[in-house]
Amino acid sequence: MQRYRFIVSGEVQGVFYRKFVSQAMMKKQFQGYVKNLEDGTVEVVAVVFDEDFDMVMQILQEGSPASNVKEISYQIIQDADFATDGFEIRY
Repeated sequence: MQRYRFIVSGEVQGVFYRKFVSQAMMKKQFQGYVKNLEDGTVEVVAVVFDEDFDMVMQILQEGSPASNVKEISYQIIQDADFATDGFEIRY
């Protein structure tokens, strides 16, 4: 189990991308959050087991029907602010 920080770029703001990701991640029972960043990208922080990494990447790549994901970068992080037992949209 690792904590990951994903940065998703492309057409991902104003197209229901956060809602799509939040619902898909909740359905699969992941913990974390999704948040728009000021530079037009979206940040996703999630606790992911090794066997679920590809599933998370697929959810982030698919996005909402109106989104157009260009790139997903990620890193393993040590700390994350999880104030929820589920997956939430942060503002």
